[in-house]
Amino acid sequence: MPEGPLVYSTDGGDERRRPAAPLPEPPTVPNDGVVRVFREKSGRRGKTVTVVRGLPPGRLAKTASDLKRHCGSGGSVKAGAVELQGDHRDKAAARLRAQGYDVKLAGG
Repeated sequence: MPEGPLVYSTDGGDERRRPAAPLPEPPTVPNDGVVRVFREKSGRRGKTVTVVRGLPPGRLAKTASDLKRHCGSGGSVKAGAVELQGDHRDKAAARLRAQGYDVKLAGG
């Protein structure tokens, strides 16, 4: 029988499992009062995500809920940013401008 790579060991279990690759660090956003809306794909297995950074910390959950309803998509609040599933940069930026935020489209 040919010897191939070790697949299973009684010492360590399944050797095929490797730790997941770490996500790239989010871009640094200056604290200048401007809300930036990014479109990201890297580290998300090719899925597009709209990320809103620069919102006041006390308004994250409420703003995330409003943006998810407005865009008709799922999302979450992670690491001080609102993440919306899909490419909703234009809708999110328009909604945030209507709420009185200074908004810039950033990223690819």
